[in-house]
Order: sequence, then C-alpha cells, then structure tokens
Amino acid sequence: MEYTKLGNTGLDVSRLCLGCMGFGVKERWVHPWVIDEESSRTVIIKALDLGINFFDTANVYSDGTSEEFLGSALKDFANRDEIVIATKVYFPLGKDLNSKGPNRKGLSRKHIMSEIDKSLKRLGTDYVDLYQIHRWDYDTPIEETMEALHDLVKAGKVRYIGASAMYSWQFLKAIHVAEKNGWTRFVSMQDHLNLIYREEEREMLPLCKEEKIGVIPYSPLASGRLTRDWLEDTLRSETDQTQKSKYGATENNDRLVVERVSEIAKKHGVLKSQIALAWLLQKEPVTAPIVGATKISHLEDSVGALSVKLTTEEVAYLEEPYVPHPVVGALSSN
Repeated sequence: MEYTKLGNTGLDVSRLCLGCMGFGVKERWVHPWVIDEESSRTVIIKALDLGINFFDTANVYSDGTSEEFLGSALKDFANRDEIVIATKVYFPLGKDLNSKGPNRKGLSRKHIMSEIDKSLKRLGTDYVDLYQIHRWDYDTPIEETMEALHDLVKAGKVRYIGASAMYSWQFLKAIHVAEKNGWTRFVSMQDHLNLIYREEEREMLPLCKEEKIGVIPYSPLASGRLTRDWLEDTLRSETDQTQKSKYGATENNDRLVVERVSEIAKKHGVLKSQIALAWLLQKEPVTAPIVGATKISHLEDSVGALSVKLTTEEVAYLEEPYVPHPVVGALSSN
C-alpha cells in the first residue's frame, strides 16, 4: 500500500479509501445490493490486511447502520490511532432522502451538533478524523455551518473537515468565510470524478490544486460501468436508480470510453477497473479514490491498480472520446 498526505495536512492516508455505502441493513436503505454485517466485516478486515487505513461512510447510509457496521469492525480489528474515519452530514436518515420534516436535514448548527453525536455513538469512537458536509445547504447561511464545524474541531469531536458534491463557487465561498473569521478550513473535497464523468476538471480540480485541497473522488468506477462488458447486467446496474440518473443520458458517448478502457486493459494484461483507477491515481490533485467494495475480490483488484502505470499517450487515448456531460444530481441538494 502507498500512503500520502491528505491535502495540506500532516494526516497520512492510504492511496485508496474504502467506501462504505454498500454496508448496512438493506431494508433501511434505497439500495437493495448492500451487504450485511458479517459480509461487511470480512471486507473491512481484508482492507486492513491490505494496508488501507482510510474509511469513508455517512450517517445517511443504510439509516446509520453503515456507521454501526464500520465502527464495530474497526473497534475489533484495528488500532484507532492508525486509521482514518470519515463520515458525512446533511441528509435525513431513512429511505426518504428528500424529507421535508423540520430540522431532519441540512447544515444548521442544530442539525450538525445533533448528528455528530449520533454518528460518534454509532461508530463507537470519541472523534471522527474527517467530518464532511454531504451537500451544499441552500437554506442555511454558510457562516452558521462553518462556525458549527469549527466548534466541533475545537471540542475535539472532529479532527479535520471536508466537503462533498458542490459547485466550485460554493466551495470557495466556504473557504473564504472560514479564513475571514479564523475558523477551521476545509482540507478535502469528495467529488464525482471518473473517466466517463470529468466535469470536475473544469473548475473544481484546479481550485483544489491551487488551495492545496485533497481530492477523494467518489464513484471512481462509475458505479461499475467502467469494470464490466457494456451489455453485462448486475443487481446494482438493474436496481440502482442513482446510477441511472448519473449516466443513463450519456450511454452512447460513454461506451466509446469504456471500449478504450478495455483495450488498454488488454494491452497491460490487467482488469478494466485497474485501468480506470490508475487513470485517477495519476491525476492531480487526487489523493485517494473511494472504492466501494462489497467483495474481497473488489479490494484485491483495486489495490492491484497501484502498480499500473499509464503512459502520457495512454492517458490521452483514454480521455480523447469524452464529450461534455450535463451536471448531474450529485451537485444538487436533493
């Protein structure tokens, strides 16, 4: 395993992060493909064995049970001082992510202060290494959000703060507000980035590079579309409506990219997933792609990508068919 600093911090993280959205009680979540606690523990143990020390979850994943499964496994099998736990806040818990109930979602001081304590309890830890705002809250002043996050850092409940899935102007505004008031600054951006969705290259990646912000992309394999034959179906591809909303409208163009991934994979004698991850790992300022493994083989394959080195010509060949994509739902508050 390789390690690097998370942005402009002294925090060492593995170059792959285990995403835990696939862990939890499936009856309490919108995705029927999540795996149960026993299976989750097997994957987490394997991740630790492979040297992964960076784990990303969220309070909303499987109605809090993802945090519970992760916390329990890490308590049993890891040294807390050596691992980095990241979680998120914004959405209401339960299956209805668009719930309008009062104070059930968002980034108000009330909601943040309430949810961090619940996350800590589920994770079975005194602090979270990286606490991230899951979306931008259009209904709460960013000053209120940034001060609340700063207070969590000063209280010792959070070590660093990060953000996810927003427009560049919003992210920069949050950074400015923190600097203006002497509050804790964001150190990371968890954004949507892969070979078939590269809109973040326009503004977000240059901004993060300039501001020395660590980038931890989610959906690095495009929900599996970069890993399998184009016509192959899986339980996730057939049931994941979020995946369909992100990529369904651009399938014809995306297919050309996937075909080139397959071509380069055959040339190197490796898996398509390893080519897709190798492309991300060479891109600045990417710190650690978030790999959503639900099988041990997923982890082993992902770690294998660390040894795949693409040439400048291969990178250009993979990128050439890409066409501009519409900004999709991950950048909305829903």
